[in-house]
Amino acid sequence: MPGYPVKNKMEMDMRLILLGAPGAGKGTVAKLLTAMSGAVQISTGDILRAAVAAGTELGKKAEAAMKAGDLVSDDLIMGIMGERLKEDDCKKGYLLDGFPRTIPQAEALKVLMANIGEELDFVVNIDVPKDVILDRLTTRRTCTGCGAIYNVKSNPPKEEGKCNDCGGSVVQRDDETEEAISNRLDVYNEKTAPLAGFYEKEGMLLTVSATSSDAVIEAIEERLGATA
Repeated sequence: MPGYPVKNKMEMDMRLILLGAPGAGKGTVAKLLTAMSGAVQISTGDILRAAVAAGTELGKKAEAAMKAGDLVSDDLIMGIMGERLKEDDCKKGYLLDGFPRTIPQAEALKVLMANIGEELDFVVNIDVPKDVILDRLTTRRTCTGCGAIYNVKSNPPKEEGKCNDCGGSVVQRDDETEEAISNRLDVYNEKTAPLAGFYEKEGMLLTVSATSSDAVIEAIEERLGATA
Protein backbone atom coordinates (compact mmCIF):
# COMPACT_ATOMS: atom_id res chain seq x y z
CA MET A 1 0.00 0.00 0.00
CA PRO A 2 1.41 3.41 -0.88
CA GLY A 3 2.83 5.16 2.14
CA TYR A 4 2.65 2.09 4.37
CA PRO A 5 5.62 -0.28 4.22
CA VAL A 6 4.33 -3.85 4.34
CA LYS A 7 6.22 -6.31 6.51
CA ASN A 8 5.93 -10.07 6.24
CA LYS A 9 2.45 -11.42 5.66
CA MET A 10 0.68 -12.74 8.76
CA GLU A 11 -0.36 -16.34 8.29
CA MET A 12 -3.13 -16.35 10.91
CA ASP A 13 -6.60 -14.84 10.78
CA MET A 14 -7.35 -12.13 13.32
CA ARG A 15 -10.45 -10.67 14.90
CA LEU A 16 -9.50 -7.59 16.84
CA ILE A 17 -10.96 -4.40 18.28
CA LEU A 18 -8.77 -1.30 18.06
CA LEU A 19 -9.12 1.24 20.86
CA GLY A 20 -7.19 4.48 21.07
CA ALA A 21 -7.74 8.19 21.46
CA PRO A 22 -7.98 10.48 18.43
CA GLY A 23 -4.45 10.77 17.06
CA ALA A 24 -3.23 7.55 18.71
CA GLY A 25 -2.50 6.01 15.30
CA LYS A 26 -5.36 3.51 14.96
CA GLY A 27 -5.74 4.31 11.26
CA THR A 28 -2.08 3.67 10.45
CA VAL A 29 -2.03 0.46 12.50
CA ALA A 30 -5.22 -0.74 10.80
CA LYS A 31 -3.80 -0.11 7.32
CA LEU A 32 -0.61 -1.99 8.17
CA LEU A 33 -2.52 -4.92 9.62
CA THR A 34 -4.94 -5.20 6.71
CA ALA A 35 -2.07 -5.08 4.22
CA MET A 36 -0.19 -7.77 6.14
CA SER A 37 -3.05 -10.16 6.87
CA GLY A 38 -5.88 -9.67 4.39
CA ALA A 39 -8.24 -8.74 7.24
CA VAL A 40 -10.76 -5.97 6.63
CA GLN A 41 -11.15 -2.78 8.65
CA ILE A 42 -14.73 -2.16 9.77
CA SER A 43 -16.16 0.95 11.41
CA THR A 44 -19.72 1.75 12.46
CA GLY A 45 -19.88 4.54 9.87
CA ASP A 46 -18.72 2.19 7.12
CA ILE A 47 -21.30 -0.50 7.84
CA LEU A 48 -24.14 1.99 8.17
CA ARG A 49 -23.28 3.65 4.85
CA ALA A 50 -22.94 0.27 3.15
CA ALA A 51 -26.26 -0.98 4.51
CA VAL A 52 -28.03 2.20 3.41
CA ALA A 53 -26.42 2.02 -0.06
CA ALA A 54 -27.37 -1.66 -0.40
CA GLY A 55 -30.98 -0.88 0.52
CA THR A 56 -31.28 -3.74 3.01
CA GLU A 57 -34.25 -3.76 5.36
CA LEU A 58 -32.02 -2.79 8.28
CA GLY A 59 -30.29 -0.19 6.08
CA LYS A 60 -33.66 1.44 5.29
CA LYS A 61 -34.50 1.65 9.00
CA ALA A 62 -31.09 3.16 9.76
CA GLU A 63 -31.49 5.69 6.93
CA ALA A 64 -34.89 6.75 8.25
CA ALA A 65 -33.40 7.30 11.73
CA MET A 66 -30.48 9.32 10.39
CA LYS A 67 -32.71 11.47 8.16
CA ALA A 68 -34.89 12.22 11.17
CA GLY A 69 -31.79 13.31 13.08
CA ASP A 70 -32.09 10.44 15.54
CA LEU A 71 -29.32 8.19 16.81
CA VAL A 72 -29.29 4.74 15.24
CA SER A 73 -30.34 2.33 17.98
CA ASP A 74 -28.00 -0.34 19.32
CA ASP A 75 -30.41 -3.01 18.08
CA LEU A 76 -30.18 -1.69 14.52
CA ILE A 77 -26.41 -1.31 14.67
CA MET A 78 -25.98 -4.83 16.01
CA GLY A 79 -28.27 -6.20 13.29
CA ILE A 80 -26.26 -4.47 10.59
CA MET A 81 -22.98 -5.56 12.21
CA GLY A 82 -24.26 -9.14 12.24
CA GLU A 83 -24.91 -8.96 8.50
CA ARG A 84 -21.51 -7.38 7.87
CA LEU A 85 -19.49 -10.00 9.76
CA LYS A 86 -21.04 -12.79 7.68
CA GLU A 87 -19.77 -11.33 4.39
CA ASP A 88 -17.06 -13.20 2.48
CA ASP A 89 -14.34 -10.58 2.96
CA CYS A 90 -14.48 -11.15 6.73
CA LYS A 91 -13.36 -14.77 6.41
CA LYS A 92 -9.69 -13.71 6.70
CA GLY A 93 -10.45 -11.69 9.80
CA TYR A 94 -11.47 -8.16 10.68
CA LEU A 95 -10.47 -5.14 12.71
CA LEU A 96 -13.28 -3.29 14.46
CA ASP A 97 -12.34 0.41 14.59
CA GLY A 98 -14.49 2.68 16.74
CA PHE A 99 -16.86 -0.13 17.67
CA PRO A 100 -18.10 -1.00 20.21
CA ARG A 101 -18.39 2.42 21.86
CA THR A 102 -20.24 1.40 25.03
CA ILE A 103 -20.36 -1.55 27.40
CA PRO A 104 -23.88 -2.55 26.26
CA GLN A 105 -22.56 -2.68 22.68
CA ALA A 106 -19.57 -4.75 23.86
CA GLU A 107 -21.90 -7.20 25.61
CA ALA A 108 -24.15 -7.41 22.53
CA LEU A 109 -21.11 -7.99 20.30
CA LYS A 110 -20.03 -10.89 22.50
CA VAL A 111 -23.45 -12.52 22.05
CA LEU A 112 -23.48 -11.80 18.31
CA MET A 113 -20.08 -13.39 17.75
CA ALA A 114 -21.04 -16.45 19.79
CA ASN A 115 -24.17 -16.81 17.64
CA ILE A 116 -22.09 -16.87 14.44
CA GLY A 117 -19.51 -19.22 15.94
CA GLU A 118 -16.68 -16.71 16.29
CA GLU A 119 -14.82 -14.97 19.08
CA LEU A 120 -12.47 -12.04 19.40
CA ASP A 121 -8.76 -12.72 19.67
CA PHE A 122 -8.24 -9.68 21.89
CA VAL A 123 -8.68 -5.90 22.14
CA VAL A 124 -5.77 -3.57 21.37
CA ASN A 125 -5.65 -0.34 23.37
CA ILE A 126 -3.08 2.04 21.85
CA ASP A 127 -1.96 4.28 24.71
CA VAL A 128 -0.19 7.45 23.53
CA PRO A 129 0.72 10.39 25.84
CA LYS A 130 -1.54 13.43 25.55
CA ASP A 131 1.32 15.76 24.61
CA VAL A 132 2.24 13.52 21.67
CA ILE A 133 -1.38 13.42 20.45
CA LEU A 134 -1.69 17.20 20.77
CA ASP A 135 1.50 17.66 18.76
CA ARG A 136 0.37 15.20 16.07
CA LEU A 137 -3.07 16.67 15.59
CA THR A 138 -2.34 20.38 15.94
CA THR A 139 0.34 20.07 13.24
CA ARG A 140 -1.89 18.00 10.94
CA ARG A 141 -3.37 19.62 7.85
CA THR A 142 -6.04 18.26 5.48
CA CYS A 143 -6.76 18.93 1.81
CA THR A 144 -10.30 20.26 1.36
CA GLY A 145 -10.38 18.74 -2.12
CA CYS A 146 -9.24 15.11 -1.88
CA GLY A 147 -8.78 14.65 1.87
CA ALA A 148 -5.00 14.04 1.70
CA ILE A 149 -3.28 14.38 5.08
CA TYR A 150 -0.15 16.45 5.69
CA ASN A 151 1.89 17.47 8.72
CA VAL A 152 3.57 20.87 8.90
CA LYS A 153 6.59 19.31 10.66
CA SER A 154 7.12 15.89 9.11
CA ASN A 155 5.21 15.93 5.82
CA PRO A 156 4.36 19.45 4.60
CA PRO A 157 2.94 20.03 1.10
CA LYS A 158 5.53 21.05 -1.47
CA GLU A 159 3.81 24.41 -1.84
CA GLU A 160 2.47 25.89 1.38
CA GLY A 161 -1.31 25.58 1.63
CA LYS A 162 -1.63 23.64 -1.64
CA CYS A 163 -2.20 19.91 -2.05
CA ASN A 164 0.48 17.97 -3.93
CA ASP A 165 -2.14 15.65 -5.45
CA CYS A 166 -5.12 17.76 -6.50
CA GLY A 167 -4.03 21.36 -5.92
CA GLY A 168 -6.77 21.91 -3.34
CA SER A 169 -6.45 24.05 -0.23
CA VAL A 170 -4.59 22.45 2.69
CA VAL A 171 -6.05 23.68 5.98
CA GLN A 172 -6.24 22.97 9.69
CA ARG A 173 -9.58 21.36 10.58
CA ASP A 174 -11.73 23.13 13.17
CA ASP A 175 -11.65 20.04 15.39
CA GLU A 176 -7.85 19.92 15.35
CA THR A 177 -7.09 23.10 17.27
CA GLU A 178 -5.51 22.55 20.68
CA GLU A 179 -8.72 23.45 22.53
CA ALA A 180 -10.90 21.21 20.35
CA ILE A 181 -8.48 18.28 20.65
CA SER A 182 -8.30 18.61 24.43
CA ASN A 183 -12.11 18.47 24.55
CA ARG A 184 -12.17 15.40 22.26
CA LEU A 185 -9.62 13.65 24.47
CA ASP A 186 -11.64 14.40 27.60
CA VAL A 187 -14.77 12.93 26.00
CA TYR A 188 -12.83 9.88 24.75
CA ASN A 189 -11.31 9.21 28.17
CA GLU A 190 -14.70 9.54 29.88
CA LYS A 191 -16.45 7.16 27.48
CA THR A 192 -13.68 4.68 26.70
CA ALA A 193 -12.21 4.02 30.16
CA PRO A 194 -15.19 1.82 31.13
CA LEU A 195 -14.88 -0.10 27.84
CA ALA A 196 -11.17 -0.78 28.40
CA GLY A 197 -12.01 -1.90 31.93
CA PHE A 198 -14.69 -4.24 30.58
CA TYR A 199 -12.25 -6.00 28.27
CA GLU A 200 -9.54 -6.07 30.94
CA LYS A 201 -11.93 -8.01 33.18
CA GLU A 202 -12.60 -10.36 30.26
CA GLY A 203 -8.84 -10.98 30.04
CA MET A 204 -8.81 -9.68 26.47
CA LEU A 205 -7.12 -6.28 26.75
CA LEU A 206 -3.68 -5.69 25.25
CA THR A 207 -2.51 -2.18 26.12
CA VAL A 208 0.43 -1.00 24.05
CA SER A 209 2.14 2.16 25.29
CA ALA A 210 4.01 3.24 22.18
CA THR A 211 4.24 6.15 19.76
CA SER A 212 5.53 3.95 16.94
CA SER A 213 3.12 2.00 14.73
CA ASP A 214 5.81 -0.66 14.24
CA ALA A 215 5.96 -1.22 18.02
CA VAL A 216 2.18 -1.69 18.13
CA ILE A 217 2.30 -4.16 15.24
CA GLU A 218 5.07 -6.15 16.93
CA ALA A 219 3.06 -6.35 20.17
CA ILE A 220 0.01 -7.58 18.25
CA GLU A 221 2.07 -10.18 16.36
CA GLU A 222 3.57 -11.41 19.64
CA ARG A 223 0.14 -11.74 21.29
CA LEU A 224 -1.33 -13.47 18.22
CA GLY A 225 1.58 -15.91 18.19
CA ALA A 226 1.09 -16.64 21.89
CA THR A 227 -2.63 -17.32 21.43
CA ALA A 228 -2.42 -19.22 18.14
